[in-house]
Amino acid sequence: MKKTKLYGLVLAGGKSTRMGSDKGLIKYHSVPQQEHLYKLLEHTCDNVFLSVREEQQSIMDNHFSIIVDQNEYRGPFNGILSAHKSYPDVAWLVLACDLPLIDLEALKNLADSRNQKKLATSYATKKTNLPEPLITIWEPEGLRKAIAYLQTSESTCPRKFLINSDVELVNPKHDEVLYNANSISDYEFIKSKLETTNEF
Repeated sequence: MKKTKLYGLVLAGGKSTRMGSDKGLIKYHSVPQQEHLYKLLEHTCDNVFLSVREEQQSIMDNHFSIIVDQNEYRGPFNGILSAHKSYPDVAWLVLACDLPLIDLEALKNLADSRNQKKLATSYATKKTNLPEPLITIWEPEGLRKAIAYLQTSESTCPRKFLINSDVELVNPKHDEVLYNANSISDYEFIKSKLETTNEF
């Protein structure tokens, strides 16, 4: 099977209401998180983009390639399918910007485990073994089927779509790399963890 190109997408267009500030701009690793993830993906993917809302365009550094949300879908699918619409024939390694512990080793492991015969290759914690849609490689066919799913389903949940689809599940070496930081308390937890490991 000919290998489809793999593009990276950092989802930076969320409203971050629970955190109270833009999660993509929080500095866990000395630079804004969206920039940190963008740079990690550059080591893993053929091309990388930030997914942003229209009003964010004016504040983005011009060294980022961006894809503006088209607002055709609700939730995380909005950014993912806007990217798919721009480049429909590539696979997308999608990363939410609230993953402060994800590292290059984990991303390379996901890319190396990619199964193009499936609709997607998803990380899943050993604890739950449920797909994490926002740290997933979405194949073009998977995204085409997601569009059809959204046209007939009341749910807009990417995880629900993946659970009911033919996907490859990959467990990370350590579950904690998939930790989501969505609130101030999460931020404080990660900050203290990185400080104790001299990574902050």
